Amino acid sequence: MLVCSSYSYSDSFTTETQYGTTNNAADFGLQWVMQNILPQQAGLTVNTVIYRYTTIKEEDDDMLVHVQNENAQGPGYIFRETDDWSGIPGNTINKAVGVSNIPRELWGLGSIEVEGKGSVENPMVVYGYKYDPCFDPQSDPRCPGWKDPSIPIGGEVVAYDPMDDDLVQAELDRKAVMDEEDEDERQRQKFAEEKEGEDERLEKLLGVENGTAMAGASQLAFAGLQALDLIPSSYLVALPSTTYEDKVELKDGTLPDNTRARRVNFAQDKLHNDLVNLQYKSEK
Repeated sequence: MLVCSSYSYSDSFTTETQYGTTNNAADFGLQWVMQNILPQQAGLTVNTVIYRYTTIKEEDDDMLVHVQNENAQGPGYIFRETDDWSGIPGNTINKAVGVSNIPRELWGLGSIEVEGKGSVENPMVVYGYKYDPCFDPQSDPRCPGWKDPSIPIGGEVVAYDPMDDDLVQAELDRKAVMDEEDEDERQRQKFAEEKEGEDERLEKLLGVENGTAMAGASQLAFAGLQALDLIPSSYLVALPSTTYEDKVELKDGTLPDNTRARRVNFAQDKLHNDLVNLQYKSEK
């Protein structure tokens, strides 16, 4: 299957009309899709249908064989060739049928249809086609009439540098400032996180060292007191884990007045008065 790709710069490219034939359309059965058979080349037309098949039938049986293609853009067939095998024995037929350059877009579903008694074996259907590589002048720069799509119609090429556009430059500057601010914020956040981590590690270190130092100092002081016999040996005896319950009881539910304390208060008041009177006597 011959296909010419757009914008192909191979040495074999030519602007002359190209002719070719398809592979056997009936390789996989008695029905086929033309989009899978014909090259997808702009401007391609079919000018010949070549086919061959063998019929299996009884001589006296009626049999018609139709080699055909539906019209892809309307009702009926775009191509239909019928062979009448009625009253003759089965045989092999080879046939080439010319058609008048029917455009590729019109060729619909293809098939070999048997009408009557009998069957078809070893079918082969090949389409002859032609196309103009420069049917669309824009398909290749070497085609006559090709125009540079970068040049406006009726105008000249105007080079455009987006860096000269004030709006573009302003947007680039704004983005650069935002990126710089974002980077500063990331650095501040990173510094704060690192400082917080250092503070936590320092607090832990100081807590461990202070606790260790205090424990060591306490042990040294305790050892010194023991050496001087300033700590009675009874202090080192563990107290029993005993709970002492409060057993105070009030008789009659009341507390008697403290007469001794009252006498002390009276004595203090009398002493105070004597001192005051003594002061007045000394002034006279």
